[in-house]
Amino acid sequence: MRKVQDYYFARAKKENYPARSVFKLEEAWQKYGFLKSGQRVLDLGCHPGSWSLYAAGIVGSRGVVVGVDRQETNLPGQKGHAEIYWLCYDVYDDELVGRLKKQWPGFQVVLSDMAPRTTGSRYADHQQSMRLVRRALEIAALLLHENGTFYCKAFQGGDFPAVVRECKSMFRKVKVVKPDSSRRESREVFILGQGFQPRRHGRKQENP
Repeated sequence: MRKVQDYYFARAKKENYPARSVFKLEEAWQKYGFLKSGQRVLDLGCHPGSWSLYAAGIVGSRGVVVGVDRQETNLPGQKGHAEIYWLCYDVYDDELVGRLKKQWPGFQVVLSDMAPRTTGSRYADHQQSMRLVRRALEIAALLLHENGTFYCKAFQGGDFPAVVRECKSMFRKVKVVKPDSSRRESREVFILGQGFQPRRHGRKQENP
């Protein structure tokens, strides 16, 4: 397994991404095709920036990527890629959603690679992961356009099936994805929700 991880680390470095986590997004996009030219993408827990950089390359110059993290991130974009706006916020900050709504009229994709600082307690780490997933879902419910996509990291455990059910109440299709680039022994998986249905939350669809 170490050889596999060394491969992804070396590949990320060669392709100028700050972390090998980029391939956990790339694998899902290549299989499910949820990133498209011209989209607006919100990347929660964006630091150190690999997912935002990758998404910017896919959505292109007509798209927009907004990366949010409580750690400051400020990487230069690339010619022909989407402009990236780096916002330094905690996702629980009450001002965050208002700032996003004021500046951008919603998003077609919400990504989240957020993870808790592990404590060594599987139960505590799982609970904190579920809290982050639910916060990402709350933000997605407020900002996603109809038929939008949600792709979010989660640690499996006792409450995981309940969170998947919550996703199924919001999206037409929900899959649990385990990328090859994720450590085999890790409880890390990704929830992919496609076909967001805002009316299920009593939210009127806004113009894109």
